[in-house]
Amino acid sequence: MKNVSVKVINGLLAVMLVLMTSSAWAGNKKLMTVNAAKVLAERAVIESVVGLKIRATDKVENLVATHMKIEAKTAAEVKGINYSDIVYDPAKDIAKVTAELPVDRVRNIVGGEIRYGDMVIRRVAFASSSPDMVGPLKALRAAELDAYKQLAKQIVGFKLASDTTVENYILQNDTVRAKVLAAIWGAELAGYRWDNEGDAYVTLRLKTGIVEDVMGQRVDHRGEVIEVEGMGAQHDDFANSPESISGGSTRVNSTITEGNLDIPVSSPSAMDRETAPGGGSRLQD
Repeated sequence: MKNVSVKVINGLLAVMLVLMTSSAWAGNKKLMTVNAAKVLAERAVIESVVGLKIRATDKVENLVATHMKIEAKTAAEVKGINYSDIVYDPAKDIAKVTAELPVDRVRNIVGGEIRYGDMVIRRVAFASSSPDMVGPLKALRAAELDAYKQLAKQIVGFKLASDTTVENYILQNDTVRAKVLAAIWGAELAGYRWDNEGDAYVTLRLKTGIVEDVMGQRVDHRGEVIEVEGMGAQHDDFANSPESISGGSTRVNSTITEGNLDIPVSSPSAMDRETAPGGGSRLQD
């Protein structure tokens, strides 16, 4: 009887030890990472639906790349965003979330009314709680903004200034500056990928309507679909350190799936749906 009691006590102690160990494992890193991916997916949806304001400058001096900068801003009040395809990779501490928003009529980033016609806009985002793991994700965001810049240059236009001096048949000075200042809305994600070196590529597609171009002219691009690919890098080769650079129905509950996220990943197929209406407008300095 005594041996039975000892075995029971030992069994209870073992169960308590397992429970204590499990509770120690159940930290908040997974929840924080998934929540961060949700927030970034929400931003991506807003950038597609409402749009964003973008400012970009490029400078080349004496045929040498010297400067490239892109700045983007957006803001909106929104409700009704749902989440699907929530995947968390515990080995990499990276989460992937797809956000979707049913939309009909909205006010875009410059105050114009856009009719989407009861469409569901979907965007994907990745996030991590570990700074050492975000290099590929930073490159992806940089590529996304570069793609927005390419869209702005295509449909709104840009300003370019150049100064060149040649003396005694020798090039003394050659400076080129390009500037983009525009608002873009209605762009959809057509694909994303990483190459073998870790550089990221994002493809954005936009079906344009009436656009106010860089010269203040209203141009009817209605029905034209423009597709561009932006690029982003993980590492700054110019720095001393090789560090990574920098609506509708409500669904309350969502499921988090644990699995391996292969980053780099293959490009997702384009959505089989009507392309959202989009456009652009110049902005004043």
